[in-house]
Amino acid sequence: MALLEVRNLVKSFDRGTVLDGIDLTVEKGDVTAVLGPSGSGKTTMLRCLNYLERADAGTMVFDGVSYDLRDAGKGEISALRKQTGFVFQSYNLFSNKTVLDNVTLGLTSGRSMDRKEARDIGITELERVGMQDYADRYPVQLSGGQQQRVAIARALATDPKIIYFDEPTSALDPELTSEVLDVMIQLAGSGITMVVVTHEMTFAQNVSSRIVFMEGGNIIEQGSSSEIFDSPKEERTREFLKLNG
Repeated sequence: MALLEVRNLVKSFDRGTVLDGIDLTVEKGDVTAVLGPSGSGKTTMLRCLNYLERADAGTMVFDGVSYDLRDAGKGEISALRKQTGFVFQSYNLFSNKTVLDNVTLGLTSGRSMDRKEARDIGITELERVGMQDYADRYPVQLSGGQQQRVAIARALATDPKIIYFDEPTSALDPELTSEVLDVMIQLAGSGITMVVVTHEMTFAQNVSSRIVFMEGGNIIEQGSSSEIFDSPKEERTREFLKLNG
């Protein structure tokens, strides 16, 4: 069953069109890896789906509810975001709050949850990403990989129906990348619906159920992981995989 359906997503900035009529379907439980060269519109697409950017046109159906990607109101956007998680490339943790407070803030402030209940959830999610022993530390005391795992715990704490990952390992060195990918592999195995903008080809090939290849603001090709990696139909997809494989 489709959890997310996007039709005719269009977005332009001063420099020109960044997304040129994107159509995308994500089934419940899918792990969709979004591949493509820099500047192809991957991050902008994710940001439009969570209203971090306003699209110029397009519609979205999320879990049976329709949204206008250009004109949705604040109430609609708030309701949508309560069902989604977003993991940023740069972690976006609050430096003046502890690890646990970063994870629980969306529960206590965003959902008016009792602090004890929020704390219990926060500890559970920190355990899930192997960061429970760091609950009282501050982001500056953590490595980049540890900060990103805290960011993932924060996304998990609200029990989202989908998590968007925007190049979650691109700022990390190889050793730290591995610890973050291990957490993401575990989440994929648990059935969480994920859309992952990534340059990690091994993750895309071995963990993702679907691949979307973008270039120039368009989806050039999409299909199952085996279809795209074993027998891509488009020459541009073949070139990209050869260069990045």
